[in-house]
Amino acid sequence: MRVIVLGAGVVGTAAAWFLNRAGHEVSVIDRQPAAGLETSYANGGQISVSHAEPWANPSAPLKVLKWLFREDAPLLFRPRLDWAQLRWCLDFLRECAPARTRRNITQIVNLGLYSRHILRALRAETGIRYDHLERGILHFYTSRQEFDAAQEPARIMRELGCELDMKTPDECVAIEPALASARDLLVGGSMTPSDESGDAHQFTQRLALLCAARGVRYHYDTTILALEAAGGRITGVRVRDREGSRLLQADAYVLALGSYSAGLAAPLGLRLAIYPAKGYSVTMPVRDSARAHHVSLTDDEYKLVFSRLGDRLRIAGTCELNGYNTELNEVRCQAIVRRVEALFPGGGDTTKAEFWTGLRPATPSNVPYIGGTRYPNLFLNTGHGTLGWTHACGSGQAIADIVSGRRPEVDFAFCAAA
Repeated sequence: MRVIVLGAGVVGTAAAWFLNRAGHEVSVIDRQPAAGLETSYANGGQISVSHAEPWANPSAPLKVLKWLFREDAPLLFRPRLDWAQLRWCLDFLRECAPARTRRNITQIVNLGLYSRHILRALRAETGIRYDHLERGILHFYTSRQEFDAAQEPARIMRELGCELDMKTPDECVAIEPALASARDLLVGGSMTPSDESGDAHQFTQRLALLCAARGVRYHYDTTILALEAAGGRITGVRVRDREGSRLLQADAYVLALGSYSAGLAAPLGLRLAIYPAKGYSVTMPVRDSARAHHVSLTDDEYKLVFSRLGDRLRIAGTCELNGYNTELNEVRCQAIVRRVEALFPGGGDTTKAEFWTGLRPATPSNVPYIGGTRYPNLFLNTGHGTLGWTHACGSGQAIADIVSGRRPEVDFAFCAAA
């Protein structure tokens, strides 16, 4: 079949790769001049399968209230006159129920384990390199209450097949010696030795080149205006490029536009509970290797992740619900830098720090939309939130199977309608 993928981020590019391998004639449309230039550009870099507790969990409502008026809060909610934001927040609160949280963890872990397996197979097949490291992820805690609360989610994830071991403060320092300067802050941690890290932007761009070499056609600098439908099917995608407005047509369409998916789907009568969750990252060169982290880390209190990307340090996280605003907030950027210096003084060159922000396509449950819709030739691969890099390859293989009429190998609640 002829398939058009809407979006050239890590999720869309992975989908294009697997659709092409399944024998389809694939085109990709993106408004940027190259692949991976929006949310995939400078994310945290973690393939974090085993740290799968969603933002929506039983402890979240009180945390949100505590952080409500803090400009540097890990989760910053800016109320707007926006019905989509209000409805998303109400859905988020429903997902905080214990039974829903457990169900969502199951979905996230199942997809994550499968996706990591597919990524490793792709790496072995292609030899693709993207500053990846296979040193696991150490999740450390500086709050006794949060460490105690982490025990039950950790138990659930172990039941689902994750390698996850709780660690003492001294064991955390043994795993990552650079934490020695922060030893007195630590109350414990958890180590997931099978998890990985790597540069999602490098991966996306290099996979796009491999796709192009196999015949995938990329339409860059092309703005997607609308999906057109007639007779219960999608008849084309209306775009604007250097040639003006035109209609591109295919047999099937895969929506992988991240935070912008909901707006494109709404005129078709499809309600996608996706809202942009603005995240920040700081990238800086290593200044003193002995003081800089080498293992990928997650800082529970500040909701930050730390990755080592060659001779660069990437620190990313926080969440700001503020519509489609992409302006850098200096207060939040500097809060990340202060935390880095508090934990790893002198490890990174903060004078050369580069700041970035991107819109993560968040669903209230953290579970993405993957599968079909009421339109038989329109498919969804979107809403991955903070786990787009973690889930990209598994989602791509799964959507290629679904488009091809096959049942995916992973146990996941694929959508059949929206």
